[in-house]
Amino acid sequence: MKVILIFDQGLAGAGGKTNPNVGLTATKGGIGFASSLQPHFNKIDAQVVATLYCGNEYFLANEQEVVTKMTAMVKKLNPDFVLCGPCFQYADYGKMAAEISASILTHTSVQSCAMMSKEVSDVIAEYKDKTPIVVMPKKGGTGLNDSIANLCSLMQASVNNSGDLAEIKTKVCY
Repeated sequence: MKVILIFDQGLAGAGGKTNPNVGLTATKGGIGFASSLQPHFNKIDAQVVATLYCGNEYFLANEQEVVTKMTAMVKKLNPDFVLCGPCFQYADYGKMAAEISASILTHTSVQSCAMMSKEVSDVIAEYKDKTPIVVMPKKGGTGLNDSIANLCSLMQASVNNSGDLAEIKTKVCY
């Protein structure tokens, strides 16, 4: 399974809070937090082929451009699945992830989801009917490995168009 990750500057390892204006960037393979995801992805034969990212402030100042360009890049690269997140409890990143995932699902044939904690409740309320949003703990919370395992179940069911996809969504998404 070919996977693209959509990260903010922090998860990409591009400066965190000190560099919120990082422009839209694409890199081959996985970077930053991808190293934490890959052991889980190995269990489902998923390989990160690219990571797309930008800073939170850059996104907020250029929302439509970022969503349009990231969606176009996904369409061109044609992965099997796109993970937008994990966003933990960061609302700006959650908004970016949910908007991009919804756009990918609307404008491409690629499967996608966002992943964030319940603390991003406004974004979850606005987007939960537009894209699957996988439940996860806030940063420092317990249960991250379980959330990533749930994400992997959703990825497999989505890509394989599994009959139990609706049931999995009910168990692992908001």
